Amino acid sequence: MRNIAIIPARGGSKRIPGKNIKLFAGKPIIAYSIEAALNSGLFEEVMVSTDSEAIAAIAKEYGAKVPSLRSAKAADDHASISEVMLEVIEDYTQRKRTFDQLCCIFATAPFITATLIQRAYKQLQSGDYSSIVSVQQFHYPILRSLKINEAGYLEMNWPEHAKTRSQDLAPAFHDAGQFYWAKVNDYLIEKRFFSQKAGYLVLSDLDAHDIDTEEDWRIAELKYKMIHHND
Repeated sequence: MRNIAIIPARGGSKRIPGKNIKLFAGKPIIAYSIEAALNSGLFEEVMVSTDSEAIAAIAKEYGAKVPSLRSAKAADDHASISEVMLEVIEDYTQRKRTFDQLCCIFATAPFITATLIQRAYKQLQSGDYSSIVSVQQFHYPILRSLKINEAGYLEMNWPEHAKTRSQDLAPAFHDAGQFYWAKVNDYLIEKRFFSQKAGYLVLSDLDAHDIDTEEDWRIAELKYKMIHHND
């Protein structure tokens, strides 16, 4: 099987400047994704899709390929992950290289490991799946969640579950923001990872941490150092 790891890493992050190459526990955060992909032993190619020369240089330093810089269209603030994936696939096709599976690995996923990538790949091969999404379970039942209404008061999103016991509600999950696997031929048809035949790999709280703000970053770094303090 011919597999490619695609790590999207656009320059110009607004909320956390230089986010994709900012030092996290001593090295650029993108390095964790590159190293996990390389160490998994699953990929014919580990590449970074970026519009930034600085990101490209660091990606190459840690062993990734950057065949070319991302187009202006795919580097736009409103460009979707799908547009980036499709551009990469097309670029490689023009270079006479095709792949059976792709793994989109996010650049800010310092808790990712080769083992998690391998487990998700095994899941992709084990059933009638077109993609595998890394997910985490919500700690609190979302059907018991609250919102602030237009008057500024708290109310339940689903008041019909006000008296439903938590253990009687189905668990809910959210995208872990770490990686997706997909069969390339299926992806070219659906152009999305949340496909009609999407499987999943549930990650624990120790396996992932969402990083969108500076506070998220600090908490994630403390968590990472606590987990790896004996490394």
